[in-house]
Amino acid sequence: MLSLEQAVGSAPSLAALQERIRESRWCLDQVRHLIPVSLLPHVLPGPLQDREWCLLVASAAASTKVRQLLPSLQQTLTQRGAQVNAIRIKVQTPGR
Repeated sequence: MLSLEQAVGSAPSLAALQERIRESRWCLDQVRHLIPVSLLPHVLPGPLQDREWCLLVASAAASTKVRQLLPSLQQTLTQRGAQVNAIRIKVQTPGR
């Protein structure tokens, strides 16, 4: 019986997906200090694809606040070597 790690490692598409998830989490870790503490529970790392990173937020209000931070988030990611040219925000409604 294969462990989850072994199964992912033996399937190239799953390994690529796992790497994209890891990179997205890394991006959030790099900018976490820029996001107000009260807002952090409402922000999740989303897909990272074609140099565009998506942040998932819990509400339109959180989206508005995070949108104001985009220039500093982008600058920090660039300074830290992230291969991200754009950041988009998606409101993730409950149940989706």
